[in-house]
Amino acid sequence: MSKVLIALPTVHEHLHAALERVRAAGCEIVFNPHGRTFSEDELAAALPDVAATIAGTEPYTERVLAAAPHLKVVARSGVGYDAIDLAAATRHGVAIAMGFGTNHNAVADFAFSLMAALASKLLPYHALLAEGRWQRSSHMPLWRATTGIIGLGRIGQALARRCRGFEMRVLAYDVLHDASFAQRHGVELVDLATLFAEADFISVHAPHTAETDRIVSRERIALMKPTAFLVNTARGGLVDEAALAEALREGRIAGAGLDVFEVEPLPAGSPLRDLANVIMTPHCAGSSIDAIAAMADRCVDNVLALMQGRDPGADYVLNPEVIGRR
Repeated sequence: MSKVLIALPTVHEHLHAALERVRAAGCEIVFNPHGRTFSEDELAAALPDVAATIAGTEPYTERVLAAAPHLKVVARSGVGYDAIDLAAATRHGVAIAMGFGTNHNAVADFAFSLMAALASKLLPYHALLAEGRWQRSSHMPLWRATTGIIGLGRIGQALARRCRGFEMRVLAYDVLHDASFAQRHGVELVDLATLFAEADFISVHAPHTAETDRIVSRERIALMKPTAFLVNTARGGLVDEAALAEALREGRIAGAGLDVFEVEPLPAGSPLRDLANVIMTPHCAGSSIDAIAAMADRCVDNVLALMQGRDPGADYVLNPEVIGRR
């Protein structure tokens, strides 16, 4: 009986339902006993007799993969893979499968919601009224504002379509320009300096790689308008968090909406916790009900196909050359 580890700290009811298909295929299912993300040591200890995992953000390093001689599949519940050493996985014959196409609309919805909440001063207004103070002030518009999107992949494109519905000017930066999409949807492809200087809202949707680490740097934050907002629903490592906190505290930018952080969970001592012009959420942008259900089914489809040596298709596997090797 093949063993499948559900490495996620918590398991949604939709995934529980989808896992019945894994049981029906004759697999034993093992759950994360910690209620939090596995450490590297804990993951290495859990994997020696595991054939597949449904993965969160736990680290699949060279050492972890070397400790997993029977592992065939890491099915990522998400679309980022910065916690996975892809080259090491390929050397060890472990297929890395992703949940592409399942949660991009949910993340785009959430990013736009953060933009709207920041622009309308939704939380400050609520706090005033909760204190019994009937106090109004002015706030920024969404209509025909300028939004800069860093990363014009599935999520960035979904956000661009939402912004164009508000007749926004949309600027975008991506190392792989999709000129066809940009032309069809009225998106201006620009360099980062132009994007940071001209946008009223900057929303980050790039993968976290060595090249994009802290792409929202101290120098680029300094280019932003004092009325501009930063939104990050991608990865915390894309932003220089200390520089952002300074800019927010000193009023050099208007505010930020952050779903992701350099260290997660957010440490108690983070300076972001004390700032009134920040909206913070716990890495939940992609967790709409329909996205969770679609992701659960995709993870199970990936596990079942790859354990049988089959390609699940649609470019879900990052290293298809290893399919069937183990």
